[in-house]
Amino acid sequence: MTDLLSVAYPWTKAFHIMSVIAWMAGLFYLPRLFVHHVERAATVEGAPAIFEMMELKLLRLIMNPSMIATWLFGLALVFTPGIVDWGAVWPWTKAAAVLAMTWFHHWLGLRRKDLLAGSNVVTGRQYRMMNEVPTVLMLVIVISVVVKF
Repeated sequence: MTDLLSVAYPWTKAFHIMSVIAWMAGLFYLPRLFVHHVERAATVEGAPAIFEMMELKLLRLIMNPSMIATWLFGLALVFTPGIVDWGAVWPWTKAAAVLAMTWFHHWLGLRRKDLLAGSNVVTGRQYRMMNEVPTVLMLVIVISVVVKF
């Protein structure tokens, strides 16, 4: 099995990077949709339904599959011999940031349900602030993997 992972390493890494890009795009965009949903949807007839459809499709068709693919390809990389030095700090900081990013993904999913139920209590300003979370986590992940401290 480890021989297969070693042979597939370049492909696994390529698919991992593509999955991360798609996941990050959704993590950056969904909070912005929430900002406009909260601040503008009520002012335009039919807009709430349009925002709900856009949010659902982004989450279900792009974000969820790309998060799952990111995890699967990432775990395949973890188990590829010689890739991760668990005695270093960087795999642990990356793992913590990926777990935080996964939490953020699920937090967004819960906020979408709140918007659907009409029980949203998060303001547009708060969604704007939360929109910075994936950026900070991305910085931690990229620096961890590239610098390997």
